[in-house]
Amino acid sequence: MKADERRAAMMALLMEKGTAGVDELSLRFHVSKMTVHRDLDELEASGQLRKVRGGASVQSSAMFQADFRYRQKMAANEKARIAARAAALVEPGMTLMIDDSSTAANLTEHLTHRLPLTVISNNLSVISQLAGVAGIELMALGGQYSRKFNGFFGLLTEDALRGLRADIGFISASAIYEGAAFHQDPEVVQTKRLVVKGAERRVLLADHTKFGRPGLHFLTGLETFTAVFTGSELAEEHRGVLQEKGVALHCVAP
Repeated sequence: MKADERRAAMMALLMEKGTAGVDELSLRFHVSKMTVHRDLDELEASGQLRKVRGGASVQSSAMFQADFRYRQKMAANEKARIAARAAALVEPGMTLMIDDSSTAANLTEHLTHRLPLTVISNNLSVISQLAGVAGIELMALGGQYSRKFNGFFGLLTEDALRGLRADIGFISASAIYEGAAFHQDPEVVQTKRLVVKGAERRVLLADHTKFGRPGLHFLTGLETFTAVFTGSELAEEHRGVLQEKGVALHCVAP
């Protein structure tokens, strides 16, 4: 097996399991531990995983955001519930901004009942699902495609967002800590900030696993958002902190 094929297979395994040890990878792919370390170094340098003691992980941390393919599988039922409830805010004739999040991608199935709409997005899943749908004017934000985030970012994306306005912006955050939203990637943060700036009403979509953990880059305070949607799985201790700050919190039950 060639090195590129082996690394792709390693990533496929990590997407399934979340973490894997060097010994396990060495046995699985019939290569030395040194070769495994070199492969993991290459994959870490490209931002696809993070090395941990004895192996590697694609799970998020304070400084690392998981790959879209892995995040898409996590808390999938909760994310679908959150999107369904948040979509009730949408009315025919509105202009929406939808960011790159895996939760926001669930909005698309609910939008066809609220036509006509204008949808602005850098999320490839959203763009793919809404392309060609009658009654939806789709504005796909250009830029540099990121496989890890399954979206478009960079100067072209940012320049486009600066010239656009929307009725509602649906935004995500990878970490929520002490009443503020964070993300690990500075380029993603910049894009999300422009969505926040360009939307008249700002709605945060975040499953309960995002709360109570810090992230590397500050995005915005939660008081910026018109509403915050999460699952009923959110612990009471986190609910209390947000309610004290006056955050309009919606915990969506199954």
